[in-house]
Amino acid sequence: MDVGVLTVPLGGQSPDETLAYLSNLGVGAVELGCGGSPGDDHLPRAEYLDNESTQQKLHDRLDEHDLRVSALATHNNPIHPDDDHAATADTELREAIELADQLGVDTVTTFSGLPAGGPNDEVPNWVTAPWPTEHKEAHDYQWGVAEEYWSDLAEFADEKGVNVAIEMHPNMLVYEPSGMLRLRKATNERIGANFDPSHLYWQGIDVPQAIRYLGEAIHHAHAKDTGLYEANADVKGYLDTTSYTEEADRSWLFRTVGYGHGESHWKEVVSTLRMVGYDGALSIEHEDSLTSSREGLEKAVDVLDRAMFATTPGEAYWAE
Repeated sequence: MDVGVLTVPLGGQSPDETLAYLSNLGVGAVELGCGGSPGDDHLPRAEYLDNESTQQKLHDRLDEHDLRVSALATHNNPIHPDDDHAATADTELREAIELADQLGVDTVTTFSGLPAGGPNDEVPNWVTAPWPTEHKEAHDYQWGVAEEYWSDLAEFADEKGVNVAIEMHPNMLVYEPSGMLRLRKATNERIGANFDPSHLYWQGIDVPQAIRYLGEAIHHAHAKDTGLYEANADVKGYLDTTSYTEEADRSWLFRTVGYGHGESHWKEVVSTLRMVGYDGALSIEHEDSLTSSREGLEKAVDVLDRAMFATTPGEAYWAE
């Protein structure tokens, strides 16, 4: 397991500057946005897809800085009720999978997407309760849409030999572990989790328990923390639509690793990931509005460096 970084916060820097900076921090892997909400500042798909020359230049840059790519990222909504939106997101995802295959990268991170509540609706609808009963009917309809789309996408990913790691995210159909395993069971084992704990904390989910529950379904992992602010939550709960920039009024905020949950918690996260056999990157996703990108990344690397294991386990001689 090694420390990685989703490079989106460093989008204002050139790829060479970004890789040099991260290498100097001791980072081992990068997750590169190539479409959707992460953008494509460091990996424009059109420049790299089916282009052996630009792909080789990327490999040369990575080798120069002793870095590898943990995943390509493209987060959008391929099951959006607007056909044009859905088609764009689907193209982004399929091309990301093709590019990952060509680059020798085994994982693409993304969202499950979210349909409308019925065939005639125009906007996605996040259903959070089964009553009134039309909400359950809407939820059943959404799963029908999702299973049809993702079954086809999973076959495409399997043909390319690429895992699709879905970030469990509220306002998406798959936002918690049981939904993640439901989608995986309905498709194939190429479909799994990009385990990002930040979205689970404020839902009241026990993160180490969730890691155990998902087990081998974890294809990739994010290192992103969340601070819970009970003074606000005691009044309005954690379903909070307050702007992310009105920090003092929110019930929760995305935080740099160690600023929502302490170092001992992150050591437990690392240990539990190792217990279930995950040996990939812990990719830092910086979205802490209380600190700059660079300072947030550097503090997260510092915490994870102490939490991560640099070696593989030895023989349990004491058990013989």
